Amino acid sequence: MAKKMMFEDAMRRLNEIVKRLEEGDVPLEESMKLYEEGMRLGAACRGILKNAEQRITMLTREMERSDEPEDGDR
Repeated sequence: MAKKMMFEDAMRRLNEIVKRLEEGDVPLEESMKLYEEGMRLGAACRGILKNAEQRITMLTREMERSDEPEDGDR
């Protein structure tokens, strides 16, 4: 994962990995590589979601502050 992956791409790949592992016919060594990749993708997705949540929280707070009346407006 050298380049930054989009959330949707990471989820798509993660779903592919889960499907392969659930099939059960993957050799052990390949299963371990897929598992490791899946763990990295899962961590990347959690990071992306955490950043999105922080941005939404920040934007919501900014919007709430801009909606508050100033002292002179009361």
